[in-house]
Amino acid sequence: MGRQTISVIGAGVAGLACAVELNARGLAVEVLERTAWLGEGACSWKAGGMLAPWCEAATTDKAVVRLGAPSIDWWRSHFPGTASAGSLVVAPPRDTVDLKRFADRTERFEVVDGERLTVLEPDLAGRFHRALFFPGEAHLDPRKALTALAETLTARGVQLRFGVEVDAARVPGDLVVDCRGFAARDSLADLRGVRGEMLVVRTNDVSLSRPVRLLHPRIPLYVVPRGDGLFMIGATMIESEQRRAVSVRSAVELLSAAYALHPAFGEAEIIEMGADLRPSFATNLPQVRRVGRVLHANGLYRHGFLLSPWLAQQVADAILAETKDEDLPERRRS
Repeated sequence: MGRQTISVIGAGVAGLACAVELNARGLAVEVLERTAWLGEGACSWKAGGMLAPWCEAATTDKAVVRLGAPSIDWWRSHFPGTASAGSLVVAPPRDTVDLKRFADRTERFEVVDGERLTVLEPDLAGRFHRALFFPGEAHLDPRKALTALAETLTARGVQLRFGVEVDAARVPGDLVVDCRGFAARDSLADLRGVRGEMLVVRTNDVSLSRPVRLLHPRIPLYVVPRGDGLFMIGATMIESEQRRAVSVRSAVELLSAAYALHPAFGEAEIIEMGADLRPSFATNLPQVRRVGRVLHANGLYRHGFLLSPWLAQQVADAILAETKDEDLPERRRS
Protein backbone atom coordinates (compact mmCIF):
# COMPACT_ATOMS: atom_id res chain seq x y z
CA MET A 1 0.00 0.00 0.00
CA GLY A 2 1.13 3.60 -0.44
CA ARG A 3 2.77 5.62 2.28
CA GLN A 4 -0.07 7.26 4.21
CA THR A 5 0.10 10.41 6.30
CA ILE A 6 -1.40 10.06 9.75
CA SER A 7 -2.24 12.93 12.09
CA VAL A 8 -2.35 11.87 15.74
CA ILE A 9 -4.25 14.28 17.99
CA GLY A 10 -3.09 14.25 21.61
CA ALA A 11 0.36 13.86 23.16
CA GLY A 12 -0.59 11.81 26.19
CA VAL A 13 0.45 8.19 26.54
CA ALA A 14 -2.17 6.99 24.03
CA GLY A 15 -1.20 9.49 21.36
CA LEU A 16 2.55 9.04 21.74
CA ALA A 17 2.30 5.25 21.81
CA CYS A 18 0.19 5.32 18.66
CA ALA A 19 2.64 7.66 16.94
CA VAL A 20 5.61 5.46 17.86
CA GLU A 21 3.86 2.31 16.64
CA LEU A 22 2.68 3.87 13.39
CA ASN A 23 6.09 5.34 12.68
CA ALA A 24 7.74 1.99 13.35
CA ARG A 25 5.48 0.44 10.72
CA GLY A 26 6.62 2.87 8.06
CA LEU A 27 3.81 5.41 8.16
CA ALA A 28 4.34 9.17 8.01
CA VAL A 29 3.09 10.62 11.29
CA GLU A 30 2.67 13.98 12.95
CA VAL A 31 1.44 14.66 16.51
CA LEU A 32 -0.83 17.61 17.25
CA GLU A 33 -1.30 18.73 20.85
CA ARG A 34 -3.50 21.61 21.99
CA THR A 35 -1.49 22.42 25.14
CA ALA A 36 1.79 24.30 25.17
CA TRP A 37 4.13 21.60 26.46
CA LEU A 38 4.43 17.86 26.96
CA GLY A 39 2.32 16.68 29.89
CA GLU A 40 0.29 19.85 30.35
CA GLY A 41 -3.24 18.72 31.01
CA ALA A 42 -2.47 15.06 30.20
CA CYS A 43 -4.08 12.54 32.54
CA SER A 44 -1.11 10.23 31.95
CA TRP A 45 1.26 12.85 33.40
CA LYS A 46 -0.30 12.13 36.80
CA ALA A 47 -0.42 8.33 36.41
CA GLY A 48 1.13 5.72 38.67
CA GLY A 49 3.03 4.03 35.85
CA MET A 50 2.47 0.51 37.17
CA LEU A 51 2.68 -2.28 34.61
CA ALA A 52 0.79 -4.70 36.82
CA PRO A 53 -1.68 -6.78 34.81
CA TRP A 54 -1.94 -9.59 37.36
CA CYS A 55 -2.55 -7.24 40.27
CA GLU A 56 -5.18 -5.41 38.24
CA ALA A 57 -6.97 -8.70 37.51
CA ALA A 58 -8.05 -8.84 41.15
CA THR A 59 -10.35 -5.84 40.74
CA THR A 60 -11.07 -5.44 37.04
CA ASP A 61 -11.93 -7.28 33.82
CA LYS A 62 -9.75 -10.33 33.15
CA ALA A 63 -9.14 -8.98 29.65
CA VAL A 64 -6.71 -6.52 31.23
CA VAL A 65 -4.29 -9.39 31.84
CA ARG A 66 -4.43 -10.68 28.28
CA LEU A 67 -4.20 -7.25 26.70
CA GLY A 68 -1.77 -5.72 29.18
CA ALA A 69 0.82 -8.41 29.90
CA PRO A 70 2.64 -7.97 26.55
CA SER A 71 2.99 -4.23 27.24
CA ILE A 72 5.75 -4.92 29.76
CA ASP A 73 8.10 -6.01 26.98
CA TRP A 74 6.88 -3.12 24.78
CA TRP A 75 7.86 -0.61 27.42
CA ARG A 76 11.19 -2.32 28.09
CA SER A 77 12.05 -1.96 24.41
CA HIS A 78 10.88 1.66 24.17
CA PHE A 79 11.90 3.00 27.57
CA PRO A 80 15.11 1.65 29.17
CA GLY A 81 14.06 3.18 32.50
CA THR A 82 11.36 0.54 32.94
CA ALA A 83 12.01 -1.17 36.28
CA SER A 84 11.41 -4.93 36.41
CA ALA A 85 11.28 -5.41 40.17
CA GLY A 86 7.77 -6.86 40.45
CA SER A 87 4.97 -5.68 42.74
CA LEU A 88 4.03 -6.32 46.36
CA VAL A 89 0.57 -6.51 47.88
CA VAL A 90 0.27 -6.28 51.67
CA ALA A 91 -2.50 -6.01 54.23
CA PRO A 92 -2.52 -5.31 57.98
CA PRO A 93 -2.57 -8.51 60.08
CA ARG A 94 -6.22 -7.96 60.93
CA ASP A 95 -7.12 -7.87 57.24
CA THR A 96 -5.40 -11.03 56.00
CA VAL A 97 -8.75 -12.25 54.69
CA ASP A 98 -8.58 -9.39 52.16
CA LEU A 99 -5.17 -10.63 51.07
CA LYS A 100 -6.56 -14.11 50.49
CA ARG A 101 -9.51 -12.68 48.57
CA PHE A 102 -7.11 -10.69 46.39
CA ALA A 103 -5.03 -13.81 45.76
CA ASP A 104 -8.08 -15.84 44.78
CA ARG A 105 -8.84 -13.40 41.98
CA THR A 106 -5.44 -13.37 40.30
CA GLU A 107 -2.38 -15.47 39.42
CA ARG A 108 1.40 -15.49 38.90
CA PHE A 109 2.26 -14.48 42.44
CA GLU A 110 4.23 -15.89 45.32
CA VAL A 111 2.94 -15.90 48.88
CA VAL A 112 5.80 -14.59 51.02
CA ASP A 113 6.19 -14.58 54.77
CA GLY A 114 7.60 -11.83 56.97
CA GLU A 115 11.18 -13.04 56.53
CA ARG A 116 11.01 -13.05 52.75
CA LEU A 117 9.22 -9.69 52.79
CA THR A 118 12.10 -8.25 54.81
CA VAL A 119 14.50 -9.35 52.08
CA LEU A 120 12.36 -7.79 49.36
CA GLU A 121 11.61 -4.53 51.22
CA PRO A 122 13.73 -4.11 54.36
CA ASP A 123 11.88 -0.96 55.42
CA LEU A 124 8.67 -2.97 55.79
CA ALA A 125 10.33 -5.43 58.18
CA GLY A 126 8.06 -6.40 61.07
CA ARG A 127 5.11 -4.42 59.74
CA PHE A 128 3.43 -7.21 57.75
CA HIS A 129 3.49 -10.96 58.31
CA ARG A 130 2.41 -12.03 54.85
CA ALA A 131 2.38 -10.55 51.35
CA LEU A 132 1.83 -11.39 47.70
CA PHE A 133 4.81 -10.90 45.42
CA PHE A 134 4.22 -10.56 41.65
CA PRO A 135 7.75 -10.98 40.22
CA GLY A 136 6.75 -10.55 36.57
CA GLU A 137 5.34 -7.05 36.94
CA ALA A 138 7.14 -3.77 36.32
CA HIS A 139 6.79 -0.02 36.74
CA LEU A 140 8.05 3.22 35.25
CA ASP A 141 8.09 6.94 35.84
CA PRO A 142 5.31 8.24 33.55
CA ARG A 143 6.91 11.62 32.98
CA LYS A 144 10.26 10.17 32.00
CA ALA A 145 8.57 7.56 29.83
CA LEU A 146 6.48 10.15 27.96
CA THR A 147 9.56 12.31 27.48
CA ALA A 148 11.44 9.29 26.11
CA LEU A 149 8.68 8.54 23.59
CA ALA A 150 8.60 12.17 22.49
CA GLU A 151 12.39 12.17 22.06
CA THR A 152 12.22 8.95 20.07
CA LEU A 153 9.68 10.47 17.70
CA THR A 154 11.70 13.65 17.30
CA ALA A 155 14.85 11.64 16.58
CA ARG A 156 12.95 9.77 13.86
CA GLY A 157 11.89 13.01 12.22
CA VAL A 158 8.29 12.99 13.47
CA GLN A 159 6.96 16.48 14.09
CA LEU A 160 5.33 17.19 17.48
CA ARG A 161 3.37 20.41 17.28
CA PHE A 162 2.23 21.95 20.57
CA GLY A 163 -0.30 24.72 21.09
CA VAL A 164 -2.39 23.52 18.13
CA GLU A 165 -6.16 23.39 18.60
CA VAL A 166 -7.68 21.25 15.84
CA ASP A 167 -10.95 19.73 14.73
CA ALA A 168 -10.39 16.04 14.02
CA ALA A 169 -12.76 16.13 11.06
CA ARG A 170 -10.79 18.93 9.39
CA VAL A 171 -7.20 17.90 10.03
CA PRO A 172 -5.25 17.43 6.78
CA GLY A 173 -3.80 14.03 6.01
CA ASP A 174 -5.03 10.64 4.89
CA LEU A 175 -6.20 9.50 8.32
CA VAL A 176 -6.61 10.97 11.79
CA VAL A 177 -6.12 9.16 15.10
CA ASP A 178 -8.02 10.93 17.88
CA CYS A 179 -6.31 10.30 21.24
CA ARG A 180 -7.69 13.26 23.18
CA GLY A 181 -8.88 11.28 26.19
CA PHE A 182 -11.87 12.78 27.97
CA ALA A 183 -11.71 15.83 25.71
CA ALA A 184 -13.09 13.58 22.95
CA ARG A 185 -16.44 13.55 24.72
CA ASP A 186 -17.64 15.86 21.95
CA SER A 187 -17.32 12.92 19.53
CA LEU A 188 -17.86 9.96 21.85
CA ALA A 189 -21.14 10.46 23.70
CA ASP A 190 -20.74 7.36 25.88
CA LEU A 191 -17.30 8.35 27.14
CA ARG A 192 -17.35 9.15 30.85
CA GLY A 193 -14.83 10.60 33.26
CA VAL A 194 -13.66 8.80 36.39
CA ARG A 195 -11.97 11.20 38.75
CA GLY A 196 -8.62 10.20 40.19
CA GLU A 197 -6.44 12.01 42.73
CA MET A 198 -2.80 11.48 43.63
CA LEU A 199 -0.01 12.88 45.77
CA VAL A 200 3.75 13.04 45.36
CA VAL A 201 5.78 13.16 48.56
CA ARG A 202 9.45 13.20 49.45
CA THR A 203 11.08 11.42 52.35
CA ASN A 204 14.52 9.96 52.95
CA ASP A 205 13.19 7.83 55.79
CA VAL A 206 11.53 5.22 53.59
CA SER A 207 13.09 3.18 50.81
CA LEU A 208 11.09 0.95 48.45
CA SER A 209 12.31 -0.94 45.39
CA ARG A 210 8.95 -1.60 43.78
CA PRO A 211 5.28 -0.54 43.92
CA VAL A 212 3.53 -1.63 47.09
CA ARG A 213 -0.25 -1.96 47.31
CA LEU A 214 -1.93 -1.78 50.70
CA LEU A 215 -5.36 -3.37 50.97
CA HIS A 216 -6.73 -0.59 53.09
CA PRO A 217 -10.40 -0.76 54.22
CA ARG A 218 -11.31 2.63 52.70
CA ILE A 219 -8.82 3.26 49.90
CA PRO A 220 -6.81 0.48 48.23
CA LEU A 221 -3.57 2.44 48.28
CA TYR A 222 -0.51 2.08 46.12
CA VAL A 223 2.86 3.69 46.67
CA VAL A 224 5.25 3.84 43.72
CA PRO A 225 8.91 4.79 44.21
CA ARG A 226 10.19 7.46 41.84
CA GLY A 227 13.78 7.64 43.07
CA ASP A 228 15.60 10.41 44.95
CA GLY A 229 13.22 10.01 47.89
CA LEU A 230 10.10 10.69 45.82
CA PHE A 231 6.98 8.53 46.05
CA MET A 232 3.72 8.72 44.16
CA ILE A 233 0.74 7.90 46.41
CA GLY A 234 -2.52 7.01 44.71
CA ALA A 235 -5.20 6.88 43.93
CA THR A 236 -8.86 7.61 44.36
CA MET A 237 -11.50 6.43 41.90
CA ILE A 238 -14.60 8.60 42.02
CA GLU A 239 -17.50 8.46 39.57
CA SER A 240 -17.44 12.18 39.01
CA GLU A 241 -16.66 14.47 36.08
CA GLN A 242 -15.82 17.48 38.21
CA ARG A 243 -12.52 19.11 37.33
CA ARG A 244 -11.17 20.57 40.53
CA ALA A 245 -8.22 20.25 42.86
CA VAL A 246 -7.68 17.35 45.27
CA SER A 247 -10.27 17.36 48.04
CA VAL A 248 -9.27 17.56 51.69
CA ARG A 249 -11.03 14.26 52.35
CA SER A 250 -9.08 12.45 49.63
CA ALA A 251 -5.76 13.94 50.71
CA VAL A 252 -6.35 12.90 54.32
CA GLU A 253 -7.39 9.37 53.33
CA LEU A 254 -4.43 8.88 50.99
CA LEU A 255 -1.99 10.17 53.58
CA SER A 256 -3.58 8.11 56.34
CA ALA A 257 -3.28 4.98 54.25
CA ALA A 258 0.36 5.80 53.45
CA TYR A 259 0.99 6.28 57.17
CA ALA A 260 -0.51 2.82 57.75
CA LEU A 261 1.99 1.41 55.29
CA HIS A 262 4.91 3.11 57.07
CA PRO A 263 4.73 5.79 59.81
CA ALA A 264 7.65 7.68 58.27
CA PHE A 265 5.29 8.91 55.58
CA GLY A 266 3.71 11.04 58.31
CA GLU A 267 6.78 13.29 58.19
CA ALA A 268 7.13 13.30 54.40
CA GLU A 269 7.12 16.56 52.44
CA ILE A 270 4.17 16.97 50.08
CA ILE A 271 5.58 17.97 46.71
CA GLU A 272 2.52 17.79 44.53
CA MET A 273 -1.20 17.07 44.55
CA GLY A 274 -3.01 16.30 41.34
CA ALA A 275 -6.44 15.32 40.06
CA ASP A 276 -7.78 14.51 36.63
CA LEU A 277 -10.48 12.60 34.78
CA ARG A 278 -9.69 9.17 33.41
CA PRO A 279 -11.52 8.56 30.10
CA SER A 280 -13.67 5.44 30.40
CA PHE A 281 -16.36 3.53 28.56
CA ALA A 282 -19.00 1.44 30.31
CA THR A 283 -16.80 -1.66 30.14
CA ASN A 284 -13.73 0.16 31.52
CA LEU A 285 -11.82 -1.28 28.55
CA PRO A 286 -10.30 0.74 25.70
CA GLN A 287 -11.79 0.79 22.22
CA VAL A 288 -10.88 1.81 18.70
CA ARG A 289 -13.77 3.23 16.68
CA ARG A 290 -13.56 4.39 13.11
CA VAL A 291 -15.80 7.15 11.80
CA GLY A 292 -14.87 8.05 8.25
CA ARG A 293 -11.17 8.79 8.19
CA VAL A 294 -11.00 9.33 11.97
CA LEU A 295 -10.03 6.52 14.31
CA HIS A 296 -10.96 7.22 17.91
CA ALA A 297 -8.55 5.46 20.30
CA ASN A 298 -9.82 6.01 23.81
CA GLY A 299 -11.15 4.62 27.09
CA LEU A 300 -7.91 3.62 28.81
CA TYR A 301 -9.52 4.21 32.22
CA ARG A 302 -6.88 3.69 34.95
CA HIS A 303 -4.75 1.45 32.70
CA GLY A 304 -3.11 4.12 30.56
CA PHE A 305 0.45 2.83 30.52
CA LEU A 306 -0.56 -0.80 30.81
CA LEU A 307 -2.93 -0.87 27.83
CA SER A 308 -1.66 1.94 25.58
CA PRO A 309 0.76 -0.38 23.70
CA TRP A 310 -2.12 -2.74 22.90
CA LEU A 311 -4.30 0.18 21.83
CA ALA A 312 -1.50 1.51 19.60
CA GLN A 313 -1.04 -1.87 17.96
CA GLN A 314 -4.76 -2.14 17.28
CA VAL A 315 -4.72 1.28 15.63
CA ALA A 316 -1.73 0.35 13.47
CA ASP A 317 -3.27 -2.99 12.52
CA ALA A 318 -6.53 -1.31 11.55
CA ILE A 319 -4.82 1.29 9.41
CA LEU A 320 -2.62 -1.23 7.66
CA ALA A 321 -5.56 -3.60 7.17
CA GLU A 322 -3.63 -6.37 8.93
CA THR A 323 -6.77 -7.31 10.85
CA LYS A 324 -10.26 -7.94 9.52
CA ASP A 325 -12.95 -5.33 10.04
CA GLU A 326 -14.71 -7.50 12.59
CA ASP A 327 -11.53 -7.68 14.64
CA LEU A 328 -11.58 -4.01 15.48
CA PRO A 329 -11.83 -3.82 19.31
CA GLU A 330 -15.41 -2.52 19.59
CA ARG A 331 -15.87 -4.31 22.91
CA ARG A 332 -15.56 -7.71 21.27
CA ARG A 333 -12.95 -8.66 23.85
CA SER A 334 -14.01 -9.83 27.28
